Amino acid sequence: MTVNKHCGEFHGLPVLDFSGEADEARAWPAPGAAAWRLAVRYGASTGFDGLWKAFLDTVDPAGVRALLVGPWWTRDYDSVGATLATILRDADRLPALEALFLADVTYDECEISWLEMSDVTAVPAAFPHLTELVVRGGNGLALTPFRHDRLKALRFETGGLPGTVVRAVAGSELPALERLELWLGVDEYGGDSTIDDLTPFLDGARFPALRHLGLQNSEYQDEIAAAVAHAPVVARLESLDLSMGVLTDEGATALLEGQPLTHLRALDLHHHYLTDELQQRLRDALPGVAVDLSDAEDEDDPEDRYVAVAE
Repeated sequence: MTVNKHCGEFHGLPVLDFSGEADEARAWPAPGAAAWRLAVRYGASTGFDGLWKAFLDTVDPAGVRALLVGPWWTRDYDSVGATLATILRDADRLPALEALFLADVTYDECEISWLEMSDVTAVPAAFPHLTELVVRGGNGLALTPFRHDRLKALRFETGGLPGTVVRAVAGSELPALERLELWLGVDEYGGDSTIDDLTPFLDGARFPALRHLGLQNSEYQDEIAAAVAHAPVVARLESLDLSMGVLTDEGATALLEGQPLTHLRALDLHHHYLTDELQQRLRDALPGVAVDLSDAEDEDDPEDRYVAVAE
């Protein structure tokens, strides 16, 4: 599976690419009418600092509601740290920012596990009105527990999410959080979390507003499914996402034999290793639930099974 970018929309707004090279006569929309994607063109004479200055000079930052950071490097895959520092330096000029996508980079621009990330802990504190945060890439990614009173959606897309980051999210205070998605990835790319790291998300004590939980793209998807089958948090979820991983009949059977899932609006299991029989059992058991069983993989040898997003 390849990782694509925003599909034309982010935070409910149309995405507008800004490269700093547009015609000066272009009629730009109102700052809050678009989600602005800043992308340094490969080989550009100026890097992200120049692009950022051009953006602030062109678009009134005080009205910007959504921002996406695309490729920030000119030639080498530099760490996002300096780019992030540039944005945070001017955080007070973005008082209306509600949504940030850090590293909205497509697979043809850079593989997800080649992205050089950094510590993102300062981001939520810098933007108190943030309601949506997406971070793509796990290499070098760091986070310490934080509190944010308005954040409603948090997603980490990685081919390998460090266990330290998983534990930091679990230790954060996010009373408004409604959607949480973690692409756990593989050990080869730094995805060293364990089932114990996920316990705080499952026991129902954390994140009282949570309505959607995604624990995805994992090599231990069967363990996750078995834990979810008896997790207290499930009773108040509207949707559950266990997709993109190495889910087999063992995990699916645990889901079927666990607590009822009929209250869910949607159950996403796409990219899986389920037999036709188990797929039909799921459909029969959950007639009122939108169950996504697409992208069925066929591989009997466990050693050859793979998650959807790794490199």
